[in-house]
Amino acid sequence: MTTVTQTISGVPTKQLPRYEQAAESKHELDWADLVTLDLSKFDTPGGKQALASQLKDAVHNVGFFYINNFGLDQEQVDRQFAIGKELFALPTEEKLKYRADLEHGNYNGYRPLGSGELFPGLRDNVEMYNVFKYLPALERMQPQVVNEHRQEIESFQRHIAEDVVQKLLVLIAIVLELPEDYLTKGHKYDDVSECHLRYMIYHARTPEENERYQNLYSRGHTDFGSLTLLFRQPIAALQILTADGSWKWVKPHAGSITVNIADVLQFWTAGYLKSSIHRVVAPPPDQSSLDRLGLLYFLRPAMDLSLKTVDSPLLKRLGLQGDEGGAGNIKAGDWVRARVKGNLDKAVVGGHKEKSVLGGVKVKYYE
Repeated sequence: MTTVTQTISGVPTKQLPRYEQAAESKHELDWADLVTLDLSKFDTPGGKQALASQLKDAVHNVGFFYINNFGLDQEQVDRQFAIGKELFALPTEEKLKYRADLEHGNYNGYRPLGSGELFPGLRDNVEMYNVFKYLPALERMQPQVVNEHRQEIESFQRHIAEDVVQKLLVLIAIVLELPEDYLTKGHKYDDVSECHLRYMIYHARTPEENERYQNLYSRGHTDFGSLTLLFRQPIAALQILTADGSWKWVKPHAGSITVNIADVLQFWTAGYLKSSIHRVVAPPPDQSSLDRLGLLYFLRPAMDLSLKTVDSPLLKRLGLQGDEGGAGNIKAGDWVRARVKGNLDKAVVGGHKEKSVLGGVKVKYYE
C-alpha cells in the first residue's frame, strides 16, 4: 500500500496509508449558488474591505459560503482524512473507551454510532471523534492514533484557529461596522472554549434502508457555535434550506472549505447574520455505496461570553436592538452544551418542530 510521511515543525510523523478522495458524482444536481472568498487577498491593499463587501449578502441572506487559498495544501488536508480513517477503523470497544460525556453536553471525544434518533426506533448512521484544543483545561485521554499524530493535529488546528477563522471574524466585524478585532477577542486559541477538529463518518446504507429513513442522514438543523468549516468532501450529501423553502445541494469545489454561520453569531446580531438550516442526505446513486468521511472545524466562543446583541452601528440603523428570543441572559458555553444534550433526545417528526433548548429559547428541526 502506498504511504506518505509529512514533517510538521521538523518532527516526522508516523506513516499512514495515503488517503484517496472519492470521485465526484456525475449526476446533475440542483446546486446552491454560493459566493467564494479568496483569502489570499486578505492582506493586499483594500483586500479586507473588498472581501467583506463580497461576504455581506452571503452572511445575511444565505449563511453559507466558500473560501479558498486558506494556507493549507491538499496533502495536509488529506493527512487529516487519513487520521480520521484510522480512527474509525478501530474496534468499537476501543473507541468506546474515549466516549464523550454527551449526557452533560460535552463533545470532547468519541460520539458512538447511533447516538441520535432520526425517526422513532431508527438510529443515525454517523460516528464522530472530536479533538478539542490542546490546552491543559481541555486535555483528555486519546486513542493511540491521535497521540501518535498529536503534533500534526495541533499544528493543523492552530492554523485554522489562529489564521483562517481570525480572518473570517475580521471580515464579519467589518460587515457589522465594528472594530476589526471585536469578534476575534472572544475566539482566541488560548480561550477555554469548545472549539474542535472533528473527524466524522456517515456509514453507507442499502437502498432499502435509505427508503426507510426517507433518504436522511441528518435532519435539518443549525449549528451551535460561531462558525463551522467543512473541508471538501467529494461525496455529495450536504444540502441547505433556501429562502424559497427548497433544499439545494452544496457543491464540493476542489481546494475549498465550505463555511456556515452558526447560532452564536445569529444571536449576537439579532438575526442579521443567518445561522443557516442544513441537512445531510443519502448521496446520489453513483456514490450511495460509499462511506462519507468528513473533516470539520467548529469555532465556538469563550464559554463565559453572553449571547447579548452586539453594539453594531449597522444593527442600530436597521432597528435590530433586542436580544433574539431572550438569549441575552444566556452564556455561549451553556447554549452549546444544551444543544449537544438536545441531540440525544427522541426524534422530532413531521415537517419541522420547535424544541426548547435553554432559557425559553427554541430551535427548529426539519426533515
